[in-house]
Amino acid sequence: MDPEEFRRAGYAVVDWIADYWSTLGKRPVVSSDPPGAVAAALPDGPTAQGEPVEAVLADLDALVAPRLTHWQHPGFFGYFPANTSGPSVLGDLVSAGLGVQGMLWATSPACTELETAMMDWLAGLLDLPEKFRSHTRGGGVIQDSASSATLVATLAALHRAGGGRWRDAGVDRRYRVYTSTHGHSSIEKAARIAGLGADGVRVVAVDPRTQAMRPDALRAAIEADRAAGDVPAIVVATIGTTSTTAVDPVPEIGAICAEFGVWLHVDAAYAGSAAVCPELRWSHAGLEYADSYCFDPHKWLLTGFDCDAFWVADRGELVEALTVMPEYLRNAATESDAVIDYRDWQVPLGRRFRALKLWFVLRWYGVEGLRAHIRRGVALAARFADRVAADERFEVTAPHPFSLVCFRLRADDEANSALLARVNATGRVHLTHTRVDGRYTLRLAVGSPYTTEAHVDEAWDLLRAAADELGAG
Repeated sequence: MDPEEFRRAGYAVVDWIADYWSTLGKRPVVSSDPPGAVAAALPDGPTAQGEPVEAVLADLDALVAPRLTHWQHPGFFGYFPANTSGPSVLGDLVSAGLGVQGMLWATSPACTELETAMMDWLAGLLDLPEKFRSHTRGGGVIQDSASSATLVATLAALHRAGGGRWRDAGVDRRYRVYTSTHGHSSIEKAARIAGLGADGVRVVAVDPRTQAMRPDALRAAIEADRAAGDVPAIVVATIGTTSTTAVDPVPEIGAICAEFGVWLHVDAAYAGSAAVCPELRWSHAGLEYADSYCFDPHKWLLTGFDCDAFWVADRGELVEALTVMPEYLRNAATESDAVIDYRDWQVPLGRRFRALKLWFVLRWYGVEGLRAHIRRGVALAARFADRVAADERFEVTAPHPFSLVCFRLRADDEANSALLARVNATGRVHLTHTRVDGRYTLRLAVGSPYTTEAHVDEAWDLLRAAADELGAG
């Protein structure tokens, strides 16, 4: 494919994406085909002589698109948003076209320096503590996901807690990780990867009213482990838990971490985007205590997956924990100590030019455009919650400070499960569920830039109709 062939094929692909976006509302949100349908429709192998891009796009239409879960659909209310946007796609296209490796400053200086600048832009946009800016001892880096950010934070915390010797043979010490009962599953996975074993995570009780971590329970767990000779290494507090978007009391948790010398990582994967709006920054109180913090622009900030923004207060600790320097990577720029080598801030060596899509998004929408997007999602969620609260058959089961609403029928788990299945079977919307205080609970998460009041109202109408069919109330 020479440059002119690429130009022609590229126009066709962009047209296909634009047509896909423009027809999303007409498609069922989730495919109804059984497992194996795509594989069964594909040939046994590639053609001998290759095919034109038109043939590939035709099969995208016929084989792939009908069997997707359409995450950009205006009726997609499942999980958390994972939205993209035109500027993000264009930035990713440029990144793919350049094809550079950003593992070292020397392997592509602009890749590193633009990323550093974008992390500072984001820190300013969210009004993060000054210690996270690149002109201090701290700084930011783009990880692929909050899961990787949690793993990196855990490794750095263990390095600190063990004085650099936590993995040395013959050192018999047990290290502990703490998070609430609603902490993300990636916290347990990080502990497992770090070799802390199945019981490496101490799960801390939550307040039944707020679903947020109880500081008194955290203190008790840390004191008990210290008394047993174990080493508390890291506490992971959450701003916007996955089940209900509860906000852990970071000021109180941070004070406990400071008292005992425990690393505090704050995971704001979903709700961190809310801090672009000054009126929602209350959720980030206490970040001055944090040793590390992350959020996902690829969830609620119109930047396509993968793009997690991760900051540390002391990049020296992170680099010391993760750096490995083989001879083939040695270069004058690195040895001058005048540059950042992001390979030392993550688990993999290689890294894509992800900062480009963030740069495109921030420049296209601007501060006020991004704030308008967040405020719109919050308002739509509040609109839906008002309708739930006004129907005596339903109840809102947790606070909804952002764009997620947790709710259920005032009925048993089976009725709520049946309600979710009926609504999702319409193909018009897609919701998911969780458990709040042990009860089966439905979740409606707003985030798509295509979602309007009409789509939220349609979701409520479908829920009411399904409740009528089930004889609820």
